Amino acid sequence: MEILTRDYGTIEIDEALIIQFDNGIIGFEDYHKYVLLNCSDGEPSPFRCLQSTEESSLAFMLFDPFAVRPDYEVAIDDETAVGLSVDSSDDIIILAIIVVPDDFKLMSMNLKAPIIINARNNKGIQYIVDNIDYGVRHLLTDEVERTKNEKMINSQTAV
Repeated sequence: MEILTRDYGTIEIDEALIIQFDNGIIGFEDYHKYVLLNCSDGEPSPFRCLQSTEESSLAFMLFDPFAVRPDYEVAIDDETAVGLSVDSSDDIIILAIIVVPDDFKLMSMNLKAPIIINARNNKGIQYIVDNIDYGVRHLLTDEVERTKNEKMINSQTAV
C-alpha cells in the first residue's frame, strides 16, 4: 500500500503493519490508523515517526524514553491491557511523543502520556500515566545529563 507522508514523501508500507488506535490520539481522535517508521536509514535509533495513514500531514515524532530514562515506569491498568489484548509485556512498545523546536536543545518528551503499542497485534493507545513525577515536557538534554550523573554516581559507589 502506498501512503503519502509528512516527512518522507510517498512510501510503500505493508498493510499488516498498520497500528489501530481505537480512540485516536489526544487532540486527533478522528484518526485511527498509523504506521511506525524508522527515522534513520537502518541504523539503530531511539527516534521513530508515527505517521497517520489517513492524513498525510499528521505525524508524531516519538522517542524511546528508556534510552535516557531507564527508570521510566508505565503500569497500565487492567482495562487498558484487555483493550490492547496484552498477553505478555514483551509484546509492548512504549514511546514518548517529542516536540522538536527550532532550538534542538529545547527538545522535550511527554512522559505523562506515552504511546503504547502491542506489537503482536498492532493495537495502540495513548495512555495517561498516573505518576506525578512524569510531566508533558521533559527536556531531553536534562534527562541525558541526569542519566549520565546517575551512572557516574553508581560507578563511584561500586568501587
